[in-house]
Amino acid sequence: MKAGVDGSRIIVGIAFLFLTTWSFGQAIYSGEIVFEKRTNLEKRYEGAQTMGNNKDWMKKPKTDEYILYFNDSTSLFKPVLPEVGDEDREWSTMKNTTYQNLNSNKMERQFLYYGAEIYLKDTLKQREWIITENRRTIAGFETKQALWVANDSTNIYAWYAEKIVPSVGPESFNGLPGAILGLALEDGGVVYFAKEVKSLSKKNIQQEMPKGKAKDYYSNKDIRKLVEELFSGRGSGGRILDDIFVW
Repeated sequence: MKAGVDGSRIIVGIAFLFLTTWSFGQAIYSGEIVFEKRTNLEKRYEGAQTMGNNKDWMKKPKTDEYILYFNDSTSLFKPVLPEVGDEDREWSTMKNTTYQNLNSNKMERQFLYYGAEIYLKDTLKQREWIITENRRTIAGFETKQALWVANDSTNIYAWYAEKIVPSVGPESFNGLPGAILGLALEDGGVVYFAKEVKSLSKKNIQQEMPKGKAKDYYSNKDIRKLVEELFSGRGSGGRILDDIFVW
């Protein structure tokens, strides 16, 4: 009799373990991913004509927080503006908000920099990824590494989690078989890493995208011309273009 009771307990225990494992192993199709963006300002503004000769503000990396809302067809990546932040250096990093629709192949972006708001409407960016053999755990998820060669001087690494199915990621990134939980310039100048993945709290993601007036929207060509004019001779125009066309 005792053996039968113990046997029943073992069977129940095995069944519970199986159900628990199956539950935690389910694919994720919607949720929110909290990211920390870390910017090395010394690398970011190397050679730029900013703040005179005082470069103390560059010595400590700048940290920003973002959140990525996503479901099986859309995503919204937006900054979490701090109530009390790094006021003296808030200008030093661009705050981008990006909406992507995977079904319609459409993208909207808002760029905030030096107090200006610039809007873009475009198709989703297409990138040729190289999958590597490297693996790492991010925010409790096993991820695989991929490489994108942005241009002759810029390589970007991404770490994606296949368990989170939608092909979404920070900024304008997508195109991998799973959500991107880590993103980094090869030199470490700018790095995004997920801190937490949780349930989706937004019913309509697109409604959260900031909207500008018709005159505030630019094409890729017009934005490039605008940035080159605004930052000509200041040494930071290239970095602004990176924020728009690389990220």
